[in-house]
Amino acid sequence: MAHYFDSSSPLTLATPFHAPSGAGSRATRAGSVEAQAAAAIDRLRAALDAAFAAVPDGADPSSTQCAEFARLMRAALAQASAEDILLTPAQCEGAPNCYRRHLLIADPQGRYAAAALVWQPGQASPVHGHHTWCGYAVLHGVLQETQYSWDEATDCASALRTQLRPAGAVSYVRAGLSAIHRLANASSRPAISLHVYGVAGEQLATHVNRLVTADLEAS
Repeated sequence: MAHYFDSSSPLTLATPFHAPSGAGSRATRAGSVEAQAAAAIDRLRAALDAAFAAVPDGADPSSTQCAEFARLMRAALAQASAEDILLTPAQCEGAPNCYRRHLLIADPQGRYAAAALVWQPGQASPVHGHHTWCGYAVLHGVLQETQYSWDEATDCASALRTQLRPAGAVSYVRAGLSAIHRLANASSRPAISLHVYGVAGEQLATHVNRLVTADLEAS
């Protein structure tokens, strides 16, 4: 049975690493991993900032007139997914009852937030559209994505197709109900994905998913 996310799903903030005194070589190795992850996150932040720099003043970055923003956002996600080390061990930890979000970047201007989502086997999102533009990349494992079409007459979404999203898969969509989907880990191993949303960090759990009623069966 799938375990669904709601706004009470665990959200972990990125915190600096402090090695315990006298931990020796293990602390040195851990510090190296933390340093590599921090450097990779800095590269991701720079790539995201570059995407926003391509947006004309006053324009909506996810509008059809800002195709360069979408291209650069996909490129930033692909670059991050190719990093040897992007996350610390703590940021790869899941939760037993629903997928777990680890906040990685909160843009000081409130333009975006980036998070790692850890999916244990059987965990899934609800069927949802988006209140904001968003993009994701699969970092580890395989996710299953079901896409839906929206029917205004019935106020319901109908499943269109289900596809596997392996590590390296990248997606970017605009806000609204034109890209309704459901992500799930249908495998027997944990999976991790990287998500970037057009909201401030404190709005990550409340201003992203636009839940909809849906027929869960896909052709």
